[in-house]
Amino acid sequence: MADTTDDEALERFCTAEHPRLLGLLTLYVGDRGVAEQLAQDALVRLCQHWPRVRRMAHPRGWLTRVALNGATSWSRRRAAERRALARHGPDHEVSPGTDTVTALAVRDALRRLPDRQRRVVVLRFYAGLDVAEAASVLACPEGTVKSLTHRAVARLRDELALAELEDDRVR
Repeated sequence: MADTTDDEALERFCTAEHPRLLGLLTLYVGDRGVAEQLAQDALVRLCQHWPRVRRMAHPRGWLTRVALNGATSWSRRRAAERRALARHGPDHEVSPGTDTVTALAVRDALRRLPDRQRRVVVLRFYAGLDVAEAASVLACPEGTVKSLTHRAVARLRDELALAELEDDRVR
């Protein structure tokens, strides 16, 4: 049985990390409700492994990797569902809610990025990780993080500029 200070440390860590994790996952999957569930699932895994994780050099990195792995699994399941629905009937998307047009455009552009590029963008620009920290979370060399970041930002610039041009044409 864990002692009280261990429980308190876990509670403080979860309380501190939850908002960051929720924001990161919302950007990554593009749906706050799904992100809330994925964040909760990651925190449950953290609680299960806390005695080992708390002794790690970067428990925040471990939690982020668990959360992103869960999001990737969710994305794969959703893609399989979409393929099945395409064979059997139209897909009915849930309304996007009350987000601004810009936020929706950014999320949509992020969603179209390849998985690794999307992860890098979310880790670097939302979570605020530097190149070394992102490389640790992604378990890849720093040069790969730099390359993925460069390609992702270039693609986002292109896509968001095209979206802006299309909006201007409609007006």
